Amino acid sequence: MTIHTILKMGDPRLLRHAQPVAAFDTPELHRLVADLQDTMAAANGAGLAAPQIGVDLQVVIFGSGQPNPRYPDAPPVPRTVLVNPVITPLGDEEEEDWEGCLSVPGMRGVVPRWRRIRYQGFDVRGQAIDREAEGFHARVVQHGVNSSSVQMTRLAPEGFPLVVLGKKLDLSANRKVRRIDFHVQLKQP
Repeated sequence: MTIHTILKMGDPRLLRHAQPVAAFDTPELHRLVADLQDTMAAANGAGLAAPQIGVDLQVVIFGSGQPNPRYPDAPPVPRTVLVNPVITPLGDEEEEDWEGCLSVPGMRGVVPRWRRIRYQGFDVRGQAIDREAEGFHARVVQHGVNSSSVQMTRLAPEGFPLVVLGKKLDLSANRKVRRIDFHVQLKQP
């Protein structure tokens, strides 16, 4: 299909609230998903959300079933199209690990995420998806859902490590970096 330009941090379109998909199995939705897949593959991404290409819909794709060159030590994540996603944490345990984002090229930071989650939504045809994930798989889903259904809401000084172009920033002399905190749509158990 089409490889789109991925919007970069600072683009005001990334701050718009994505809307739920109302009509499934349409030519437009299939075309959007194909465009997301082609764009993600061209960027070697682990996931990509519709708002990252300027489409304000709650659609995220992630995984490929193959190892990802950006995360060579991570296990493969199954290829998934998730529409109107909802995440439920399975327990209170969080993990902090390095993440990158196609909308913030050349940078990685440490981001806290729930270790185990349940994710629900629909595929492109409107069939229900209800799965559990942990570790890297859970991290990829949470990152994608953040990008597909909510906006970054707060930057808090935390002193968390940040990498720019593969080099760790000098954190001496009380230099602080920022941790990105996200709010996600949560389904309470």
